[in-house]
Order: sequence, then C-alpha cells, then structure tokens
Amino acid sequence: MADLNDISLVTQVAVFHNKRAFDQLVRKYQSPVRRFFLNQTLGDEMLSDDLAQDTFIKAYVNITKFKGMSSFSTWLMRIAYNVFYDHVRASRPTEDIDTSKAVASKTASGSDSLKMDIYAALALLKPDERSCITMQLIDGYPIDQISKITGIPENTVKSHLKRGKEKMANYLKENGYDR
Repeated sequence: MADLNDISLVTQVAVFHNKRAFDQLVRKYQSPVRRFFLNQTLGDEMLSDDLAQDTFIKAYVNITKFKGMSSFSTWLMRIAYNVFYDHVRASRPTEDIDTSKAVASKTASGSDSLKMDIYAALALLKPDERSCITMQLIDGYPIDQISKITGIPENTVKSHLKRGKEKMANYLKENGYDR
C-alpha cells in the first residue's frame, strides 16, 4: 500500500509539478537518506545534510525518469548512493587523511565512545563494504535490494558483507568489545 501512495505522489510531481506531493516524499524519506549519509560520512552531520539535499534535488529534477521498475525508496537510495560516490570521487586525493583526522578528533573528544568506535570501525572499511554493511545492519535492506541500490551483483554484496563484518568484529574485539 505504501508503494501505491509513493507512486501516486510521484505521478502528481511528474505530471502536475505538485511541490506539496514532493514535500510529502521528502518528509517520508529524509530520515533514511540522512542516516545513510551519516553512516557513510562517519557521522559528519553537515556533509550528510548537504548530500541529502543534493539527493532530493536530483530526485526532483529526474522524477520523470522514475519508471516504477523498483520501489520509489530503492530508486531514491540509488540516487543517494550515486551522490555519495560522486562526492568520494571528487574528494579522493584527501579522503584518507580527512577521514582519519575526523575519526581521531571525534574519538579524542570522548563523547559517546561506542558510537565513535563504530565509526572508527566503519572507517576501516572500503566504501563499498561500508555501504553494504550500513544498508544491511543499520537500514535493514535485504541483499537483493542492496544489489539494486548499489548496482553490485548479489554475490559481491555478500562478499562485501562478510569481509566488512570480519574487519569490524576484529577491530571492536581488539578495542575491548566482546562478540
């Protein structure tokens, strides 16, 4: 039923340029999109908000390209995934330095140490591993939907999940957390 409501809202936006209908879609999906970016940026709220805004702008501009081959949420998360990877490609030369500094400074502040340890563990992962891990463990997406969002074959998603979970478990175990 939720998919039918989304399709109805998308149709109103695409055909009638109904901005109120798009506002309803934004309100419905802003939290999951922002949470996705918070996990990918290791807690950088300002960057996450900017990337989420870019995602919704791209969705609005391209809403007529939504064909209903997947759910609206999958289509939107695919845009979010692409926005994040465009950001990563644009900032690649300093990504490793900036990420390690951000994690170190957040950890040094001592606020919410478990959360910071999780972000530090996520920072050890390759971007594709991090995306797969957060989409499954935090957002609850099944493997087939992660595959649709990322464009990565299902078996590769499974490999990213396995490696990512092992890396995170090892890091957390080395830092005093039990399995």
